[in-house]
Formats: sequence, C-alpha cells, structure tokens
Amino acid sequence: MLVLNRKDIVSTFSTNGIKRHLAVDTLGFPFFTHCTKANLSDDKGLIEMLTKNIGYFQSKPVNTPKITILLDHGYHTEYLREELEKVYPQIMTKIRFELSAKPSKQEKKDQGKSGFVPVAARWVIERSNAWMERCKILVKNFERTLANATAKVNLCLIRLMVKRLAAPSKISNGFYSKPASGCVFSGGRFPSD
Repeated sequence: MLVLNRKDIVSTFSTNGIKRHLAVDTLGFPFFTHCTKANLSDDKGLIEMLTKNIGYFQSKPVNTPKITILLDHGYHTEYLREELEKVYPQIMTKIRFELSAKPSKQEKKDQGKSGFVPVAARWVIERSNAWMERCKILVKNFERTLANATAKVNLCLIRLMVKRLAAPSKISNGFYSKPASGCVFSGGRFPSD
C-alpha cells in the first residue's frame, strides 16, 4: 500500500512556494518524491509524480495484486483515473485508489475522544513528514529550481535510510554494538575524513 501526501512549504517572501508530494510504503519509507509549484493542485501534482514514475507501473506484471494508493480527501479519484489512463491505459489494472477514512464528530464522541484523532494508516505519512522536518536543510525553502528541491528531499530521505541501516545491531550477550565510524551522517553533512 502506498500512502500519499503533499506538504505545502512557502518561503518567507511567499514568492518561492513549493509543494512536496511524497509516496511512502506502509513502513513510512519513500517510494516516490516530487516537488511542484505551490499553486498547482494536489491532483495535478500527483499525476505529475506518477507520470514521472510510470515505468515502475509498466514493469509490474498484470497477475500481481493491485497496489493500493491511500489518499486523503483533497484528491479526486475519478479525475485521477481519467488523467492517468491517458498516460498509461492499463494503469488501473495495476493500482487502485482508496480514500482514507475520516472519523466524524459523532464517531469521536462515541469513542470518548475529542480534538485531533489520528486516522488509521494516515499516521504513516505524518510520521514520514516528521522525519523529514528533522532535516535542517528542509526547514526553509531557498531553492531556485524544483529539481533542486526534489534532490534535497531525496537526500534527506537517503540520510534517514542510511541511519536505519547503520543503526546499532544487537549482539549475542544482549548489549548493542556501535556502528562503524563514518557510516552515519550527522547534522545533514557528510562525515569528514
């Protein structure tokens, strides 16, 4: 299952705004990333992201289960379906869209909850956004091109995955060993020699 989200970022002068479109797997790790201008609709941004990565869907065998793409209520599934079929007519044999369930006020009241209640499966993308926000390079947007903005998002996510791979591993006596020096990036910079 893919979980999709977009994150609006606008710089201090409101002239250089971007939207970060992010598709993650169920563990919160990146599947696709794409940056667009902030004035582009969510639907068009998603279409751009999936069109850019259409080769992935074309290479998937037809007999495998469909990929479920979980969307929030800002997307319009019929419009997405029509536009994506123009790019790749067989795409709907390989993917399916699902709108995430949003609890109503009555459902929250019945559960004894109020205010913000995490939606099942939506917390995955929110956690990925929180991981990205810990990268200082992404706090403000000073990029002049969308390609550079996308590259910075990708670098942040690569850093996250490398840290996960280089995490301390458990050894037989129950203590954790330290990772090899130089394997973990610190402060968003490459380690010096």
